[in-house]
Parts: sequence; structure tokens; C-alpha cells
Amino acid sequence: MSCDLNTGRKVPCKDSVGGIQAVYFADFGTMGALTVTAGEVTAFAGTPDFFEFEVKGNSSLEQTITASRENGTAFYEQTLNLTLTKLDLATQQELVEIVKARPHIVVKDYNGNYLMIGASFGADCSGGTIVTGAGMADLSGFTLTMSGQETLPAYFVDATAFETLVSAVQINP
Repeated sequence: MSCDLNTGRKVPCKDSVGGIQAVYFADFGTMGALTVTAGEVTAFAGTPDFFEFEVKGNSSLEQTITASRENGTAFYEQTLNLTLTKLDLATQQELVEIVKARPHIVVKDYNGNYLMIGASFGADCSGGTIVTGAGMADLSGFTLTMSGQETLPAYFVDATAFETLVSAVQINP
């Protein structure tokens, strides 16, 4: 098997920012077959119901590459850290379901990129907190860590294809 390199990379312009704008959860297995072209999802065969969680600050997606020359293996650990402000019953009830599930997750960043974690195997909740805070300025809300292990990095998702799919997305006020 050939493992030839294809291209290089110049230093890019300073025109991007960090942070997550929204996260979309869908039940595992509801995506159907994905059409993936050059690492980007361009179409969905299924019609999953996505549930949107808007976030601002303190939320991030990190992918860790784990490779072993000795074993001839490589995989990508995808870790989504969410901070959901304001402690409320409706969010708590939905998080109980997310913790039990193995969802597919699409993350929208502040650069307009959509990234799918858990595309093949789903993502599992690996921790989190429900906090009231101690002081007036402390977090009163939820933190959640979702983790997925995939053979490829998180797919980019074509914005038009995804926005068409989620035009009737479910969101709690």
C-alpha cells in the first residue's frame, strides 16, 4: 500500500477565529449512508432529526491523533467539551438522554465550518457536571464531554447540504 504525500501547506492568512457557535445532535444510525468527497460530507441518505444547542464561550472540539508504528494502527479521538449556561429542567432532561445515547454530532464553529464527530461509530458521553456555582459570577449550568473514536478525523460537512437538512431543526427556547 502506498502512503505517498500529495501536497504541502503555506502559512495561511490570519483570518480565522476559535470557538463553537452551535452543536447538533442526531440519534445514532439515522444519517444513512454519507456521501463523502475528499473528506467532506456532501449528502445524507437518511433524514435524521437534529437537535440544536447554541453555545457561546468555553466550548471546544479537539481531535487527538493516536498512532502506533509497532501495531500499524492510527485513529482519531474526537473530544467535544460543551458548557451550557443556565441550570434548567428541560436541558437537564435532554442531557439525561444524550448521556445514555451514542449520537452523531455536528459542530458549527465561528468560521462557518461544520464538522461531524462520531460519523461511523457515534460519540459517547465521557463526563460532565451539573453545577450551581458558589459565587454570583460562577457557572450555573452544565458541562458535558462527548468523545468519539474514528478511523479518520472529523469530516467537514458541506454547509449548504447540512443547512438544508436541518431547516426544521428542533431547539428549546
